[in-house]
Amino acid sequence: MTKVLVLAEAKNGKLRSVSFEVLTVASRLAADGEISACVFGSDAERHSKELSKYGAQTIYIAENEELDDYTPDGYKQALLEVIEEMNPDVILTGHTSIGKDILPRIAARLDKALFSDCINIETDDGIIFTRPIYSGKAYQKKKVHDDVVIATIRPNNMEAVENPVTAEIIKLPVTITDLRAIVKEVVSKSNGKVDLAEAKVVVSGGRGVKSAKGFEPLQELAGLLGGAVGASRGACDANYCDYSLQIGQTGKVVTPDLYIACGISGAVQHLAGMSSSKVIVAINKDPEANIFQVCDYGIVGDLFEVVPLLIEEFKSALEEDAVTN
Repeated sequence: MTKVLVLAEAKNGKLRSVSFEVLTVASRLAADGEISACVFGSDAERHSKELSKYGAQTIYIAENEELDDYTPDGYKQALLEVIEEMNPDVILTGHTSIGKDILPRIAARLDKALFSDCINIETDDGIIFTRPIYSGKAYQKKKVHDDVVIATIRPNNMEAVENPVTAEIIKLPVTITDLRAIVKEVVSKSNGKVDLAEAKVVVSGGRGVKSAKGFEPLQELAGLLGGAVGASRGACDANYCDYSLQIGQTGKVVTPDLYIACGISGAVQHLAGMSSSKVIVAINKDPEANIFQVCDYGIVGDLFEVVPLLIEEFKSALEEDAVTN
């Protein structure tokens, strides 16, 4: 019987959607086994109802104010306590900034391999992981027979499926000691905007945007579509936008339903961060731009002419929809 443990991640008092996606993966792996989730923080128990809605049969709660904000030492201590209590066969979490930081530490402590940024996990006489390699140009499948398997799952890569169960709540009296870093304050730059890593629509700009002002129509388009704005490294290096918007090998990895690339040539480093998007639309003046090799729909044209037309079309469609409804 396979026992799967999912580290759920909360942000601003809400569970991140990737936690539900990872629970869906866990349900596939442990169809006849045990699915558990753990969540940390002084108000962690409030998330138990949502976790059970997506299949968590047992929920481990570590309520400690030292865990309200992520610290490597704090989360490592709490997660190791859960692992000792549960003795899981598989440990999963999202491939987020927290997941990428904490699970390598856990893998090192347990002396086990870590499989990161997985886009699919299946079972067939062992657990098979699929993950992108060579900047997304190829995919690697790896079958594992370890007694403990550890992996991070790419966010927004699969649909979260509800699987309501009645969950057992287990509270662990975790004592956090010897923190080498303490969070004094968290300052958010998001201003209530859609989180880039979880956005269903991303409108990105490259050097072709030409200036910080050039990003304004992209922001308007993203706002109309309920999405987020991203950027290539070139645009960030040119100071057109903040590095928090960077998508690519050294930035964020996004997998939205719709990715609109404006003035982006399609360097392999950028493609590594967005090539798994469900639908890719490219707008570029250069018909030979590499981005056209990976897009589903391409528009050869000046983004400063095309984007305003898209804005007007979407505005009309939204107004029509509002009248109809």
